[in-house]
Amino acid sequence: MRFPFNVRDDIPLYLAPMAGVSESPFRRLCRRFGADVVVTEFLSAEGIRRENAATLDKLRFGADERPIGVQIFGADPLAMGEAARLVTDVFQPEFIDINFGCPVKKVVRRNGGSGCLKDLSLVESVIRAVSSSTHLPVTVKIRSGWSEEARVPVEIALRCQDAGAKALALHPRTRTQMYSGRARWEEIAAVSAALEIPVIGNGDIKTAEDAVRMQRETGCAAIMIARGSFGQPWIFDQTRALLEGKPKPDAPPIERRFEIALEHAHMAEEYEIDPRGAAIEFRKHLGWYVKGVPGSAELRRKLHAVESLSEVEDVFASYVANPHRYDDARVVAAMGDEGNEVEAAPAAA
Repeated sequence: MRFPFNVRDDIPLYLAPMAGVSESPFRRLCRRFGADVVVTEFLSAEGIRRENAATLDKLRFGADERPIGVQIFGADPLAMGEAARLVTDVFQPEFIDINFGCPVKKVVRRNGGSGCLKDLSLVESVIRAVSSSTHLPVTVKIRSGWSEEARVPVEIALRCQDAGAKALALHPRTRTQMYSGRARWEEIAAVSAALEIPVIGNGDIKTAEDAVRMQRETGCAAIMIARGSFGQPWIFDQTRALLEGKPKPDAPPIERRFEIALEHAHMAEEYEIDPRGAAIEFRKHLGWYVKGVPGSAELRRKLHAVESLSEVEDVFASYVANPHRYDDARVVAAMGDEGNEVEAAPAAA
């Protein structure tokens, strides 16, 4: 099934739009590791139309990120149209994506994100307003409904298609589920069968094997990876290999993983204006990169205290020079916990 912009047509792999995560440095890194399409973190239409400096700053992207979509959210069709017009004229991405999926309370409170799903006529009005304000293809990201009682993913998807959406991503949970329970991939299959536009599957992808299994079970035209990319941007290369029937490449060894984390950190430092703020904001990525590494608890403790990139380099160098020291720290911590349990026992009795 053809996508409305220039991208490979054999199951493109998307990096999902994620607030505070899918910023330009991470998008660029994921592109290098095999992501075919990236999307900005979701941005307020009001912030864009009012030319809020912080919002416009998040619209910056480089040529190495293309093809890229800009995701906007809002419940006012007029504001959404104006935002789409500005994004088109000034930033010229490959497509504009509308967020009808975010379940976060502060967004939903204003009927943005998945809040729009309570009123499907509003969903249609927003899509039409955006489509009439840009020559770029307009795509949408939805959930399966506002609540279990209004869980109608096929109906929502058909109405999005009829209103002018050129591709649709589905996270098959309702807004009231947030991220609990499981993503019902069978709903992706039902939407894929019902629509004439490409459907992108999203939800519960933690490994490359998950991504391939979703595609095989649903027949979706593309795969969107979100939290499965945290600390492992190589998941895209691994997924592509499995889709092509090749052996899955091994995850990088620890030293190479640290190198990738530092490359990412350097890009973040160059992208952000405040180096200290960039280092502090980057701590979450560092925690993800060292997940599963022996002695990771002690390593994370040190990394979550850094205030500069040089400190990150020092922590990684110390670990590589003597990784067993971190194992020792873990043993000492465990012994301390046991001691606390022994001391607490008499009181409990």
